[in-house]
Amino acid sequence: MIRLTRLNHKPFVLNSDLIEHIEVTPDTVISLTTGQKLMVEESAEEVVSRVVEFRKSIGLAWLHRPQLLSGNSAGLASDPEAERD
Repeated sequence: MIRLTRLNHKPFVLNSDLIEHIEVTPDTVISLTTGQKLMVEESAEEVVSRVVEFRKSIGLAWLHRPQLLSGNSAGLASDPEAERD
């Protein structure tokens, strides 16, 4: 999720996975996979930067919590004996 600002200066949070493409007309127009179009104050470059940073933060979360990769969100070993080694 990324924080953006509508042209009326109201902030909102967007699920960046829904972005289909971004146009500059000269306003920044974000077209979503749902067909909805959003005009925002941020430049296209800033929107892309925020998406990249958000996705990096998700990658770092996986890196620092490898138990999430195994589907074990509680952080417990699936084999209790494995923790004793």
